[in-house]
Amino acid sequence: MSFFNKIFGSDEPKDQNTSTSFWNMIESEEDLAQAVQKSFEKKVVIFKHSTRCHISKMVLKSFENEVAHSDKDVVYYFLDLISHRPISNKIADDFGVTHQSPQMIVLENGKAVKDASHQSISVNQI
Repeated sequence: MSFFNKIFGSDEPKDQNTSTSFWNMIESEEDLAQAVQKSFEKKVVIFKHSTRCHISKMVLKSFENEVAHSDKDVVYYFLDLISHRPISNKIADDFGVTHQSPQMIVLENGKAVKDASHQSISVNQI
């Protein structure tokens, strides 16, 4: 592993088998629909991540650390927007949020109630 990979992470896409256990993956429109449906039961967070962006990688690692130490009753969804750009665009359209990366969108009752990007992403925003 190179020095930069140790700091920023590798360029490899996030693999569900090696990802942090709280993530639910969004890889299809059906997965997105399930996330929206779940938001009627409890808060849902969608984290949109670019596997090509080192800032996104740093923010993701920081957010994962926060979540690991949080007791919030939230369901977390992860979207690799490079691999699933049409779904990322659909999220922006459906919820009326400007696409950004990295981006966190909080859903309640099928609607986006909060969004944050870059260093503004924090468990405190949920």
